[in-house]
Amino acid sequence: MTKKIIALSLLFINTVFSKDLLGQKDTSKTVDLFADLDKEVKATDANTVDYTGATFKSTRVINSHSVEMIGKNNLEYRISHRFGYISGGAYELFGLDNASMRNGLEYGISNRLNVGLGRSSIDKEFDGYIKYKLLRQSTGKVNMPISLVYLFSAMHTTLKSTEELSFTNRMSYAHQLLIARKFSDNFSLQLMPSLVHINAVPLAKDDNNLYSLGIGGRIKISKRVAITGEYFHQFNQLTGTTNSLSFGFDIETGGHVFQLHFTNSTGMTERTFITNTSGDWGAGDIRFGFNVSRMFVLKKAKGSRSSY
Repeated sequence: MTKKIIALSLLFINTVFSKDLLGQKDTSKTVDLFADLDKEVKATDANTVDYTGATFKSTRVINSHSVEMIGKNNLEYRISHRFGYISGGAYELFGLDNASMRNGLEYGISNRLNVGLGRSSIDKEFDGYIKYKLLRQSTGKVNMPISLVYLFSAMHTTLKSTEELSFTNRMSYAHQLLIARKFSDNFSLQLMPSLVHINAVPLAKDDNNLYSLGIGGRIKISKRVAITGEYFHQFNQLTGTTNSLSFGFDIETGGHVFQLHFTNSTGMTERTFITNTSGDWGAGDIRFGFNVSRMFVLKKAKGSRSSY
């Protein structure tokens, strides 16, 4: 702004003293100071990097992770609930009589590296993950059209069984690439190629390695509300399972995001919602659920602000 004021002043002086106010005919060429200023501004912009923020408003789209990260030295406590089938009617209070939940703690080692631990009531499962941001969407000196995150998660079931299962047989693993782009302030899209490996599958004919492709999106409809959607197509699947499909709302409340959704998935880990979904939307196997989290800044760096 200061540069433009100075340029305008110089242009005014140049115009006044080059005209007939001095009793002389102006034979010099007017210097285009604004053109020079624009060139300087463009050169400055070309040497800076403008990173895209808030591709999603939470570290989850619905069930799946998003490309958003927890900031360095931040600790997040996350609670996820999935109730029973709405088709249970009034007798089951439309599913509210039954609930599955996951409690999780997630920490930002750096702005690019996150880790997390969780425990789900389904199969009494413990899980842990490592999440690393490889690329971040940006313009300017670095023009990067997408954000890219790698996610590795491990899951261990502890539910008592009539079968004697070893520790190893109770383990499952997942690898995911999260590829996202924020097309505008109101629309973001994410692709999620995924591999889930289950050490002990239910039937001998089932594959241990299960491949799928997920797609998730966010459409902002007001200042504080956005519609979200998420779908995972399985290329090979366990017997008796179907594809996970979810829709929901993100509601921003005082710096936090409250997520409400409807899904045919019961689980909240990669093993359970990608490969063990059995609900059928067409049959009314729809569950209401929500995610809510609380962020704690353990150590705030000077001049920094905590954010995703």
